Amino acid sequence: MVKRIIDMDSPKLESRPRFSGPRGRVLVIAGSDSGGGAGIQADIKTVTMLGGYAATAVTAITVQNTLGVTGVTPIPVDVIEAQGRVVLDDIGADAIKTGMLGDVETVETVARLIDHAGGVPSVIDPVMIAKGGAALLPPRALSAITSLLVPRSALLTPNAPEAATLTGLVTETTDDLRRAGEALLAMGAKAVMMKGGHVAGEHVVDVLMWPGGEAVFEGARIDTRHTHGTGCTLASACATGLAQGLPLRDAVARAWAYVREALLRAPGFGAGHGPLDHGWPVRKAARALVEDK
Repeated sequence: MVKRIIDMDSPKLESRPRFSGPRGRVLVIAGSDSGGGAGIQADIKTVTMLGGYAATAVTAITVQNTLGVTGVTPIPVDVIEAQGRVVLDDIGADAIKTGMLGDVETVETVARLIDHAGGVPSVIDPVMIAKGGAALLPPRALSAITSLLVPRSALLTPNAPEAATLTGLVTETTDDLRRAGEALLAMGAKAVMMKGGHVAGEHVVDVLMWPGGEAVFEGARIDTRHTHGTGCTLASACATGLAQGLPLRDAVARAWAYVREALLRAPGFGAGHGPLDHGWPVRKAARALVEDK
């Protein structure tokens, strides 16, 4: 027996009011992760869970799971640019988020897309190394990142090793991160989220910096191997907040809290660096509805 799931007496779907909340359109320019924990898969989940709308320009197809990356197939740069332009020219974007870019030509293409977007904020996640250790950005592309994308970033989100590579500075302590952050601001970034997960200590300290100010986000270190996609997720969550019109500090604070809860609720998939629980807000809301009845 097939249950009837649509009430034919209800108003037609076309006549129902459109969503009236913040648009929050985010164009994600990043690589695909076949394991679903990072890359555009994590980006789409994050943007959706926070109430935004995700569109994508895929830069590469990776073959990976929680144990590591075993293959990368780049997407031709003309295809990357075509994906981005058709989205921007039709759907539009309220923010852009970048992830895995792969080579100099792709970085140059992304810079053109950011300019074509007409001044919407860009969150640049300078992805260089996968969680399992595989290199995702060749050294010769580094100068393109620093010269083309850092100055175009409304928010740059490097971890400690990435900040060290971008600046040439030591990033072993929180104060080191601050010095590297000041260097990145001097290179043209409008703001930087200096992620302290690689800095030793019982607490993880992340520092959001902008010219003339900072905000510190600190929490007890979570003892887990399920950290795959934390960088992608944080950057996408920040981009969603900015796309929805939140002030920078509020967008980052919401993103930080979302990622921390996703870490605590990680489902335990895989034998290596497992994924986060991107969908925890849905399960929390569903449980609340059941408990209220």
